[in-house]
Amino acid sequence: MTIEFTVNGKPVSVDVDAQTPLLDVLRNDFELNGPKFGCGLAQCGACAVQLDGVSIRACVLPVGSIAGKAVTTLEGLGSESKPHALQTAFIEEQALQCGYCASGIIVTAAAFLKSNPSPTSEDVKRALSGHLCRCGAQPRMVRAVLKAAEATGGSSE
Repeated sequence: MTIEFTVNGKPVSVDVDAQTPLLDVLRNDFELNGPKFGCGLAQCGACAVQLDGVSIRACVLPVGSIAGKAVTTLEGLGSESKPHALQTAFIEEQALQCGYCASGIIVTAAAFLKSNPSPTSEDVKRALSGHLCRCGAQPRMVRAVLKAAEATGGSSE
């Protein structure tokens, strides 16, 4: 089945079984390595991408269900020459350790900041609570999200 949708602002089409997980298509067909395979059960958040601006888990979402929709991965948030405010803040706050969870967390945080541009640290913790990070970098991640909010016009605590 040919499925047409948008990835990082570019129209794409892929000929795959409609039940193929979106994550597999993004990584294998489009060579986007931001979203990661973590648990395969939509529980860890390593595979998070935005679908029409909402954070979703790509490891369990059949690609056939996204026809005509827009997918944004970490690669679509910013570029090396013009990084997204969250990417810059995560680097400045050294909010990564192993980095495996980072893509999903940053993509989720970007969707969250669109709906809540002036979050508190408790708001950020709730928004990211579905993401698993075993490195203990969560306090730095919260600081990075608050810093990005402030840099884009929101106010932090």
